[in-house]
Amino acid sequence: MKKYTLFCAALCAALVFTSCKSSESAYKQAYLKAKQQEETQQQQVPAAQETNVVTPMVERPVNNTQVVDNADNIAVRQEQVTVVSGAGLKNFSVVVGSFSLKANAEGLQQTLRSEGYDAQIVMNNNVTPAMYRVVATTFDSKVDAAASRNGLQSKYPGAWLLYAK
Repeated sequence: MKKYTLFCAALCAALVFTSCKSSESAYKQAYLKAKQQEETQQQQVPAAQETNVVTPMVERPVNNTQVVDNADNIAVRQEQVTVVSGAGLKNFSVVVGSFSLKANAEGLQQTLRSEGYDAQIVMNNNVTPAMYRVVATTFDSKVDAAASRNGLQSKYPGAWLLYAK
């Protein structure tokens, strides 16, 4: 009786393990289905690329950026700005960042102040959207401002000179 029970248990275990095994045909069917889906996606991609719509670029003249006194070959932009945060500007200032969001300008201002600069934020309303300019240093002399800009360009590569109206 024990032998018969043991034999039945072994036979059931063998059936359980062999019935759960996946067949090779099931893998092949899944592979073929995936390959067919990939081919249909590749055929649909060129059709989508042909229907791209491109908005035409509108050219507008730059009317509020002027070069001031360029006899010494130092470019200076002239803009009408108002001080948003800071002590005030002198004739020539070094701008290290321009942002359309005031919060971004304030973040750069805090970074500059932690580095020891008397950073200020000025706003230019003559452009759309209004731009917040972060001024790192400000000077009466154009030569001093250019020297400061040259020193700042290693960390702030887009630094430029501003002549405030």
